[in-house]
Amino acid sequence: MEYRSLGRTGVQVSQLCFGTMSFGAEANEEMSGKMFHRCREAGINFFDCADVYSKGEAENILGRLIADCRDEIVLTSKVCGSMGDDINACGLSRRHIMQAVEASLRRLGTDRLDLYFAHKFDNLADLEHTLRAFDDLVRDGKILYPAVSNWAAWQISRALSVSRYEGLSRFECIQPMYNLVKRQAETEILPLAQAEKMAVISYSPLGGGMLTGKYGAGKKPQSGRLVDRAMYTKRYSLPQYYETTERFSAHAREHGVEPASLAVAWVMSNPAVTAPIIGARNLEQLESSLAAVDIAMTPEWREQISDLSTAPAPATDRLEEMGQKTSQW
Repeated sequence: MEYRSLGRTGVQVSQLCFGTMSFGAEANEEMSGKMFHRCREAGINFFDCADVYSKGEAENILGRLIADCRDEIVLTSKVCGSMGDDINACGLSRRHIMQAVEASLRRLGTDRLDLYFAHKFDNLADLEHTLRAFDDLVRDGKILYPAVSNWAAWQISRALSVSRYEGLSRFECIQPMYNLVKRQAETEILPLAQAEKMAVISYSPLGGGMLTGKYGAGKKPQSGRLVDRAMYTKRYSLPQYYETTERFSAHAREHGVEPASLAVAWVMSNPAVTAPIIGARNLEQLESSLAAVDIAMTPEWREQISDLSTAPAPATDRLEEMGQKTSQW
């Protein structure tokens, strides 16, 4: 396992981050513990969580698992999603952030979070109020670094400007969706992260299971996240995604590697990505993702894999400038 700098923070994190969304859901506490300890054995020191994962149960389980190694763990959680029936039990209002962080700290059994993510954008909350709440948590030592997930590049850029102008602690890490069939982050989010020296821990490197070799044009398993959960079914509904994954699976077989391992390795090889977030329901799935660190991904091989999918459109309509590295007309 290699270790990389978390943006400009100076913190060193493993090149893979383990996401705990399955804890308390597809993985019971026993299996969650087995996966956690396998990750630690493999050298992972970076664990991602959120309050909404199993309505707090993922935090409870993770908190018990890190009890004897908290200072060795880089720990994250998130705020914004609904945590109850009350109309204010969600969002990025100062009120909810202050309540949510205390609840997360209790469940995780810790006095601070290394990264605290704004889980999605809140159109109702004033941006400066949100950023000041995060800044106050930094000053109180309850979080070390604010972070952001599922925001558009313009929203992140605006937040950075407000933080800079007001002298507030800024977002230091971005958590976008990124995989071979979902490459929108390449257009603006990843270049923004590089320009601002922000860490990137991207999620869903396997496309909800699509890039594991089980899916293809006209090919679906009987069960799985893309089959059983409406959110994922809709997210990966376009026919070209299945065509891409079929080409990708064939490419992986030709090179003698598991599609899941290669999918993670492809994401990990993007220079803007600090660490892909891997997840699993059991040890077998976990091993496939861990094997990504053993794949020697070259720039040429990465380009071959990239050519199997459709690159996202550029940030402007000047298609003739795609791939251009100079400012010449």
